[in-house]
Amino acid sequence: MAEKPQFTVLRRSFILSVVRRLVALIVVAGLVYGLVAGVYATRTIFKVKMNYAVVLEKFGGIREAVTEVGWHARWPFFTKIEQKVTLMNQRLFLGGQLEPMRIISQENVALWTSAVLTYRIRDLHTWAIENLDPLSILQGDYDGIVKDILQAQEVDRLVSDRESIKEEIFSALKSRPINEGGPTLEKKYGIEVVSFVLKETRFGDKLVEATEEKKRRELIAEAENYAADQEASRIRKLYAAYMESIQQLQKALGRPDHSTDQALLEFLVQQKWASAYEKNQAGQNTVVLQNTGATPNLTLPSPSDMAPAAGRK
Repeated sequence: MAEKPQFTVLRRSFILSVVRRLVALIVVAGLVYGLVAGVYATRTIFKVKMNYAVVLEKFGGIREAVTEVGWHARWPFFTKIEQKVTLMNQRLFLGGQLEPMRIISQENVALWTSAVLTYRIRDLHTWAIENLDPLSILQGDYDGIVKDILQAQEVDRLVSDRESIKEEIFSALKSRPINEGGPTLEKKYGIEVVSFVLKETRFGDKLVEATEEKKRRELIAEAENYAADQEASRIRKLYAAYMESIQQLQKALGRPDHSTDQALLEFLVQQKWASAYEKNQAGQNTVVLQNTGATPNLTLPSPSDMAPAAGRK
């Protein structure tokens, strides 16, 4: 009967020992993990990925670029990681934004345009060590070159000849000095200009509406001018035809002594013109009274003749 309590005590002590060891192991593992995490958080141990580089600043002020892929360690407090640099192709938008930006053409016409530059860092020492905040400096030089070329163009060429303008800008970014006698973009920043794309070039909405209204007015004016030309041509032909008929009429009315009955000629001529300019097409005629220069005879009836007529009425 005394063996059972002893076995129970031994069993309980074994379980407690296992639990204590397990807890101690968990605590040690947590401390180790926390220490490693703390070291990694302070970037005492850091990793360099493929196509990336890290710039270190050492205690003496020396800056060094680490490009070897893998894990690296540095002295805490005596060195620090200044920046991480990607060595892959990168994009740089005109004006630093995706949205189109406003430019002014040679004729002082406002347009909206967007463009993107693709570049790659080739000389890490020039990019990260010789330039302070190289990305913002590159943005300013890039915007200046592109705007100088775009704003020196005419509006028609900016809209219809984008291909040649794009190639001109690419050549300027690749090989033209930023200033006369100065370095190019590639030499100044240690980069390679891979490509340049002129994404969009368009007028503003208000200018488009004004252009459409101008075109509409030009079409209306052109139609009115055409109608006026047609009317003038018709009148000229009509005038020539009637002049010819008048000349023939004048010949037909000629007397043996080669003179013309002037009164009859004027009467017939006026009747001719009246028929030509007849406006009412309902069968009515326009009558022109010929004034021969003499007062026509007019005889009124006597009152005695008018009375029977009134009674009959």
